[in-house]
Amino acid sequence: MSGRAQRRRVGGRLVVGVVALGASAGVLAAALPAGAEGARGTDRGRTVDVQLLSFNDLHGNLEPPAGSSGQVTERQADGSEQKIDAGGVEYLATSLREAREGHRYSATVAAGDLIGGSPLLSGLFHDEPTVEALNKLDLDVSSVGNHEFDEGRAELRRIQRGGCHPKDGCYEDGKTFEGADFPYLTANVTDEKTGKPLLKPYTVWKKNGVKIGFIGLTLEGTPDIVSAEGIKGLKFHDEIETLDKYAKELDQQGVKSIVALVHEGGEPASQAYNYDCDSPGPGDGVSGPITEIAKGVTPKVDAFVTGHTHQAYVCSIPDPAGKPRLVTSASSYGKLYTDTTLTYDRKTKDIVRAGVKSANKVVRRDVPKAADMTSLIERWNKLAAPIASKPVGYISGDIPGRGAGTPEQPLGDLIADAQLAHAKSLDDKAVLTLMNPGGIRSDLVHKASGSEGDGVVTYGEAFTVQPFSNTVNLVDLTGAQLVTALKQQVSGANEASPKILQVSEGLTYTLDMTKAGADRVVTDTIRLNGKPLDESATYRVALNSFLAGGGDGFTELGKGKNPLVGSDDLKAFNDYLAAHSSADQPIAPPKADRITVVK
Repeated sequence: MSGRAQRRRVGGRLVVGVVALGASAGVLAAALPAGAEGARGTDRGRTVDVQLLSFNDLHGNLEPPAGSSGQVTERQADGSEQKIDAGGVEYLATSLREAREGHRYSATVAAGDLIGGSPLLSGLFHDEPTVEALNKLDLDVSSVGNHEFDEGRAELRRIQRGGCHPKDGCYEDGKTFEGADFPYLTANVTDEKTGKPLLKPYTVWKKNGVKIGFIGLTLEGTPDIVSAEGIKGLKFHDEIETLDKYAKELDQQGVKSIVALVHEGGEPASQAYNYDCDSPGPGDGVSGPITEIAKGVTPKVDAFVTGHTHQAYVCSIPDPAGKPRLVTSASSYGKLYTDTTLTYDRKTKDIVRAGVKSANKVVRRDVPKAADMTSLIERWNKLAAPIASKPVGYISGDIPGRGAGTPEQPLGDLIADAQLAHAKSLDDKAVLTLMNPGGIRSDLVHKASGSEGDGVVTYGEAFTVQPFSNTVNLVDLTGAQLVTALKQQVSGANEASPKILQVSEGLTYTLDMTKAGADRVVTDTIRLNGKPLDESATYRVALNSFLAGGGDGFTELGKGKNPLVGSDDLKAFNDYLAAHSSADQPIAPPKADRITVVK
């Protein structure tokens, strides 16, 4: 860690090394060993409590996220559910600072995707504002997520080490970007030539003889969900093998307490952040990739903080020895943080698993704003304002995207239609568009976010929806290839967690979720402009550059012929809004009736 980072640590929080971990919902707690209670939080006795505050998948959301993207679901005592507005770094800072009060041993960590896919306030400046905010939050460490690779390995190194952007330069006179005060960890990401991790694989947090090792990694499947150009020359390794390797290495160094920060996650049984994940049995309330990882990793690892799926859970999944082990995740966008107590045994130098307590906490917006974060947001907003506040279109109501919660998103339909219109301007033979759902980062909200007025879509809001600067590409695909691609939504790499492509007007089909794998796509229902898809015919198809490269497991889309590259997707979207809406005739929310879903 740099000297600058060390100087930042005050009040007994000198951190030599720490791992980033994402946290979760619910509560996991058990009794301490006899005689241990009197030592909690003190330097006397056998055990001390270490507070671990964690979050994940911030994605540069410095301002409170809009619409459903800025809400969490809370289960009430009577079984009903309530939506709570949450998130915003001004409130996150206040929440974390208040949580630390009275805790002599406290570390703050994260589980990746802190940057990338960010709103304009951060994304316009290559996420420098978010890194500055994370430094002010006293973040101790984070793993990398897949989105940390959005702009490539060289940019990730700049985010870590500092320096002005190689193309855009410095944004403020007399100021050079200082980089992250905290270490990013890349245990399972290595250079193909050297075999060495891209950044540090782990770090150790130390205080008054207490030592906790943190190992940070991202999902092995990162190459399937990021641009190939950004990770050229890098290799992504198996999560279990990597954690076993470095847990053994830490153990040999005398570090017996180990926490894994893994940017991979699961799907909870309930969307309520405070549901019981261990009902009816330990870990029964969550499924997905993280469950197999947690079950397979060496018992030397004492807890997991996870991310990636933007879900909330706090579970106790048994390790290979059958002992309960904490696994958490804290939703996304800074709406939750996880407050975990790790009870450290000075004699064994290990975590007392029975003493672990953890719960997700809501970042409520009814607390005072952190003044330093308000100042940071105002400073960067002033720089962004000339671009961000420009009106680009008009809508008559909310158009849900990321927050739709349905396979077909109204905003997905609108974006697909916009890309098809752009494609037709390049080649009138274009007949359909397929759009990846992960590329839609937010909702379009009717209520004004500033002084622009209700129903006005600003450039900043459109940027928040599509921040990746993908191009709209045209390719030739056969009908058979299109059928294969649609089946890849629910099979192969996407079988466990389907990725439903958003489709332009004219393409319809039935998705039968009562079936398994590729059979969920009912082939004989696929229609284009009312006619059955001809598997022997060739179609001119619009895709963004990410899908055209086979991203998200859609390898068949990467086989397109006769490519033609158009403008970036944000320009295509803004052009469509300008051409199809006005203050007097705003765009109505699409009906999202192109995919018939059978449940």
